[in-house]
Amino acid sequence: MLTLFCYNLQSLSTKLKIHGMRQSLFYILMIFQGMVYSQQMNNQLLSEIIHKHADTINGETGNWKFIHQNVLMICVTDEQNNRMRIISPITESKNLDEDLLLDTLTANFHSALDVKYAISNGILWSAYVHPLKELTPEQAEDAISQVYYAAKTFGTTFSSTKLIFGGKSINAQENDQKLEPEEKKLKRF
Repeated sequence: MLTLFCYNLQSLSTKLKIHGMRQSLFYILMIFQGMVYSQQMNNQLLSEIIHKHADTINGETGNWKFIHQNVLMICVTDEQNNRMRIISPITESKNLDEDLLLDTLTANFHSALDVKYAISNGILWSAYVHPLKELTPEQAEDAISQVYYAAKTFGTTFSSTKLIFGGKSINAQENDQKLEPEEKKLKRF
C-alpha cells in the first residue's frame, strides 16, 4: 500500500513538472507571439494602408496627399524622429469667429477624441498626431476615419466618430435636438 502511494505521488509529481513545463512554454510562446505581432509601423506599411482607403493619391513616401470620401487629407511621416500625422484642411482661420473658436476648443476636449482641431499657417486643420513605430494598422485606419469625421462635422457636432463622447451617436443627438444653425456659412476647402 505504501509502495502504491509512493508510486502515485511520484507519478503526480512527474505530471506536475510536465504541466509546469508546458505552462512555462505556453507563456514563453505567448510573449514571443506578442513580440512578433507588434510589428513596427513604417512608411511601407502606412503607404499600403493609405492606398487601401484613398480614392486618389499623390506624393511620395512619407508625404502623401490623398482624397478619402471627397475629403482632402495629407499624411506626413518622419521615420528618423518616429513621428507621423494625418491632417485635413477645413477652412482659413480668418473665417472663424470667437464663438466658433470656442466651440472648436470645447470639441477638442469632448467630441474630437483622438483627433484635434489645430491652426497652422492660417488654416484650421483636423489633425491626428502619433509616434510612427508604435502605430498599429488598426490605429492608422481609425486615424483616417477620425480625421475625415472631424473635418466633415466641423461646425455641427465637431465629432471625430459616429459616437459623441459620453455615449450618444450623432444620429441620436440630431434626433434629440435640431442643430443650430443647420450649416455654418464657412468658406471650406
